[in-house]
Amino acid sequence: MPLEIVTVPCLKDNYAYLAHDAATGATAVVDVPDAAPIVNALHARDWHASHILITHHHGDHIDGVRALAAATGARVIGAAADAHRLPKLTEAVREGDVVRIGMSEGHVIEVPGHTSGHIAFHFPDSGVVFTADSLMALGCGRLFEGTPAQMWQSLRKLSALPPETLVCSGHEYTASNARFALTIEPDNPALISRFKAVTEAREMGRATVPSRLAEELATNPFLRANLPEVKRQLGMDGASDVDCFAEIRARKDRF
Repeated sequence: MPLEIVTVPCLKDNYAYLAHDAATGATAVVDVPDAAPIVNALHARDWHASHILITHHHGDHIDGVRALAAATGARVIGAAADAHRLPKLTEAVREGDVVRIGMSEGHVIEVPGHTSGHIAFHFPDSGVVFTADSLMALGCGRLFEGTPAQMWQSLRKLSALPPETLVCSGHEYTASNARFALTIEPDNPALISRFKAVTEAREMGRATVPSRLAEELATNPFLRANLPEVKRQLGMDGASDVDCFAEIRARKDRF
């Protein structure tokens, strides 16, 4: 039975996630920007947090971890590479390690770029990946610690997952990301359609994440830096994929 996924809005524009295994009652919380809305979401469903999965060390993803762990006794799981700057971990994980939430297995993927120790959690049987600030809806995270080459490689790893995979990212940035994406591919029909859908959703106060990987592959400029038509649009015919990605990231930083 696949995990039941609940999106929990936190702070101004962050998202945390609950991943619940109905067979065992185990529930993982992915990132804890603020404990209070997560506790409320758990109580509303009569769920108990058994695990806390941390994607990276930024405060808007971990500031509520200590309070939630103290209140629930949940196991705290995060990257071994970042253990020195995360809340105290019960389990430190690396690329290829498996995290079990009830009957479901999650695979750890190292996705440096936004930060050097960023990880994602892929649950193949549930068709979901928790990417936080690596792959985002119509975007990717700023390169605060990593290089364009690292981030491009991270995005390629995530792009290789099954296209029907649900991408659970960490922020409600989609509308701004969509406006930027149109500066890269103004004639992309899938992107034009998605921009309209995102605009309507936000006008109605609806979340635009999670998204499907297939939709990201068709519209997210950061996943499309290898395509000849994108390079042509940028005036970068013949450029390497990494150089094209770096140019798109630099343009977004100035957007």
